[in-house]
Amino acid sequence: MRYLFRPPAAEAAGLLTLPWHQPLEEWDEDLLLEVPQRGISRHVVRFTASEGRVYALKEIAEPLARHEYALLTEFEGEGLPSVSVLGICFDRPDDQQAILVTRYLEYSMSYRYLFSGPRAEQAPEQLLDTLVQLLVRLHLAGVYWGDCSLSNTLFRPDAGTYTAYLVDAETAERHGSLSPRKRAYDVELARERVGAELMDLAAGELLPEEIDPIEVANALPGRYEALWDEVTREEVFRADEQAYRVAERVQRINELGFDVGEIELVTSAEGARLRVETRVAEPGQHRRELVRLTGLQVQENQALRLLNDLRSFRAYLEQRRGEPVPETVAAHRWLTEVYLPVVHAVPPELAGRLEPAEFFHEVLEHRWFLSERAGFDVGTWAAVRSYVQYVLPRTPREVTTPSVIAARS
Repeated sequence: MRYLFRPPAAEAAGLLTLPWHQPLEEWDEDLLLEVPQRGISRHVVRFTASEGRVYALKEIAEPLARHEYALLTEFEGEGLPSVSVLGICFDRPDDQQAILVTRYLEYSMSYRYLFSGPRAEQAPEQLLDTLVQLLVRLHLAGVYWGDCSLSNTLFRPDAGTYTAYLVDAETAERHGSLSPRKRAYDVELARERVGAELMDLAAGELLPEEIDPIEVANALPGRYEALWDEVTREEVFRADEQAYRVAERVQRINELGFDVGEIELVTSAEGARLRVETRVAEPGQHRRELVRLTGLQVQENQALRLLNDLRSFRAYLEQRRGEPVPETVAAHRWLTEVYLPVVHAVPPELAGRLEPAEFFHEVLEHRWFLSERAGFDVGTWAAVRSYVQYVLPRTPREVTTPSVIAARS
């Protein structure tokens, strides 16, 4: 037999004593765990524990195991929502299939488990929205799933809603980008599979009577198109609206759980045309990117807001100069011409009420509010003056202790 495990190799060491030479179905029950949240699989799937961690073991043909191993490794490296793969055992005796090993996704549940719980009445709408968001994330990354379904998805509670994770990548394909036809086919497959799964739940009396499985499934394509359009469409607006309209669009995309890459702004006599490259957000990446570009150490949400403003400023520079502006040049100019002058505008008697990055964020919010009310972009410095005069004096002074300073540093 041969084993292929990702680093750190020490994590897999405790698994090497398992009876890999035997079919999974014949493994001793003492070696396995019963996971109540598990879903239904067309393969033999078992769970085991080693060194305090739980792993899922799936018996599958070696070419499919290698394909899934490679894709799941890519997905994890790029921050795509999927289970984390550990390794493969292959060349097993008697022409047995390979075993793919993935890390168990803690606090996750299958759709069948969710429908058997107390929140079953709210589950169909929530799970459908979550599944659609997962499909859009994958399509943005050039991933054709080919088997999108509730059964191939795990759901983890997330502040009153759920986050969806891809579990099965056997049929998935990776492309530079997906054509509308390829995306539509993936969505249609999802609609069919979700309908069949919900009908199966209804037959087992796990679905509330007032929920129509076909109606719920048929709503999936419309929900997908609405979300896809929101994160990918171009917008046209008046030239004098461009600053706050760009910020408004970027904020909407972020609120949907997506990140913003390149921003292209083209102006003409008809107005300004905005194209935004949307991508999947990776936890913690905003802080790292801001440090790389500016050296600023801030919190994650603050970093996201500052990066969005930096990108808007770069788009403005490129539009004004009529040529591309290097990212590092734009970052340096934004830091010295925009960020630092704004945070240094706080009068000494009002200093310490907000962290600099939080003050900058508040000014951006205040600018959007003033611009929305005025019907045109009022500009940063009008927002700074208004905020310092009317809002900041009412903000409680922040209490800074040695322990807080130590934690921040």
